[in-house]
Amino acid sequence: MSASARPPVPRKPRDRRHWYQAFFALGLNAWLPSWFKGEIFQGGIKGVCVPALNCYSCPSAMGACPVGALQTFFGGLRFNLSIAEKKFGLYVAGFMAAVGSAVGRLPCGWVCPFGFVQDLLHKIPSPKLRIPRAMTFLRYAVLAVMVVALPLLIVDEVGYGQTWFCKWICPAGTLGAGLPLMLIKPDIRPLIGFMYYWKVGLLALFLAWFVVSRRPFCRTICPLGAVWGLFNKASLFRMAVDDGKCTRCDKCRRDCPVDMKIYESANSPDCVRCLKCISSCKFGAVSYGFLGKTETAPDLRAGKAAGSGAAGTGH
Repeated sequence: MSASARPPVPRKPRDRRHWYQAFFALGLNAWLPSWFKGEIFQGGIKGVCVPALNCYSCPSAMGACPVGALQTFFGGLRFNLSIAEKKFGLYVAGFMAAVGSAVGRLPCGWVCPFGFVQDLLHKIPSPKLRIPRAMTFLRYAVLAVMVVALPLLIVDEVGYGQTWFCKWICPAGTLGAGLPLMLIKPDIRPLIGFMYYWKVGLLALFLAWFVVSRRPFCRTICPLGAVWGLFNKASLFRMAVDDGKCTRCDKCRRDCPVDMKIYESANSPDCVRCLKCISSCKFGAVSYGFLGKTETAPDLRAGKAAGSGAAGTGH
């Protein structure tokens, strides 16, 4: 069959991923009346963790960020033990383990609103900079120090620790909660001080970095991505590369939002499982599998739909 006569490749959900990202960004922050009332939504589902870095204090946030919940647990652990309260954060740990075991870091590519922001800003034409591989290990230090160690070890006179990552670093919280609350709650504006300017300045630096580098926050800072990335090699959702078909053309890397070579490690902790590499590969070398179903992109060299018939899957 000639190339001109070849039937078009059907579009898959992965080819419309930005629409899914927009849907989840709105869905996780759906209580829009809070913006007009100048308050933070406090409905009955507010304590339920969502599978993304989405600030609890955003006026319209429907659920709780796992990173914030984890810090709150470690920050209150010593006080709870001092009054014989045996609270060990099993819900948060179980939620993160369940999501990670099922799909690994897939929510970073499809659900996280802050990942969506990074993808959009990187589309702005500008000189682009690659992130050194060594910097990607920083996220594990952020997880260990800012999310676990400091909330647990530095406590006030009562015994409570702070949410250090939220307070000093998280630009998602500044964008989703800090700035909006200043706009809709005039009564808190007199409280603006060093901390507020620090967070706004940090957010501005990150936003500029998003334009020139691919998902720098996800790759170097995000503690939630660090946790779920550890599950990539063992999760039910699996990526795979057929070495016999892969030509190392690097088209997948050029399209990858985290600038990785999937043929070197298909289930790398860096992979956000956006599936862009499957759409990019013209040789049918990249595939994914989940619960016994697999999908491989068509091998256009052979002019036959190698994977669509065998798979027939979607999200």
